Amino acid sequence: MIKGNDPILLTPGPLTTSLETKQAMLRDWGSWDVTFNRMTASICADLVEVIHGGATHVTVPLQGSGTFSVEAALSNLVPRDGKVLVPQNGAYCQRILKILKYLGRAHVALDLPEDRYPTAAMIEEAFAKDPAITHVAQVHCETGTGILNPLAEIGAACARHGKGLIVDAMSSFGAIDIDASAYPIDAVIAASGKCIEGPPGMGFVIARKAVLEKCQGNSHSLAMDLYDQWTYMQKTTQWRFTPPTHVVAAFHSALGQFKAEGGTPARGARYRKNCDTLIAGMQALGFRTFLTPEVQAPVIVTFHAPGDPNYNFKDFYERVKSRGYILYPGKLTQVETFRVGCIGAIDSNEMRNVVSAVAETLKEMNVTKIAPLRAAA
Repeated sequence: MIKGNDPILLTPGPLTTSLETKQAMLRDWGSWDVTFNRMTASICADLVEVIHGGATHVTVPLQGSGTFSVEAALSNLVPRDGKVLVPQNGAYCQRILKILKYLGRAHVALDLPEDRYPTAAMIEEAFAKDPAITHVAQVHCETGTGILNPLAEIGAACARHGKGLIVDAMSSFGAIDIDASAYPIDAVIAASGKCIEGPPGMGFVIARKAVLEKCQGNSHSLAMDLYDQWTYMQKTTQWRFTPPTHVVAAFHSALGQFKAEGGTPARGARYRKNCDTLIAGMQALGFRTFLTPEVQAPVIVTFHAPGDPNYNFKDFYERVKSRGYILYPGKLTQVETFRVGCIGAIDSNEMRNVVSAVAETLKEMNVTKIAPLRAAA
């Protein structure tokens, strides 16, 4: 049972942060303060280096959740007469399509089952069918299931055909390598409360400078205008509007810890060990993963719900929570599932404790049939 301590968040963000990151939020900052603005500049420089984009890209931070920054990237970097191909295999791909509809940007979906990823051949076939396509908007890791889409392969296809590539790297940035020097990427989008292990409240778009410089007038919104935000920061070092100062300070601290740990290779290795430990333990209890190992990202794992009549997710969730762990509901429509995140300031020992908490909960609920009612379609 929890005894005064915060529960561990096994979600794809917000996630469990370190004590050092939490402590960074204990000081108030003025948004015009020189030290605070240096902190912002430092963050922007560090984020570009994570994708090996120092020679070509710039970071534009933005207040709000990651979705704010996805919308900002699409509305700024896709011209109003552009057309976007969205390889669609999950809930966050669907969200991009919804954003494009709101923006009035022409778009087309390449629909796939939730356990399959797009290939370069599929992308190129879509280009051949519709020459009007100017951009591809690709979710790197689809956290609706945990599937990892083949970004390098898709990036190479876009490069061969001269198409812009906008990457929603919300749950992969900092854990899975993205190399903007290997193939052209117009933008990589992520947020503070994901694999860098900061608190939520700030998104960012790491945009190709040559593309950003040409996007003035594309935005549908003043608040979402990345060009205006970027040029204002270049001139003044300040945010245009009140920044989330405590979030920025904590994220600055989290970035320092990320670099000290060893950057993306080290963080990705820790998450992979977390993921492997979790899956092994849950499979020993009888659970089945929705995805095969070949397409599973080390970020979040989708498990089929037990077929036992005594199983009820809400009850299961509350009982696991009482043992110190916050799970995540499933996001699939065809089969009942739940999800367990592997990211945050946690290690594989914590994942073993999660499995123990699940085992105790199942016993308490008298759930003995762990196999799902039916397999994925």
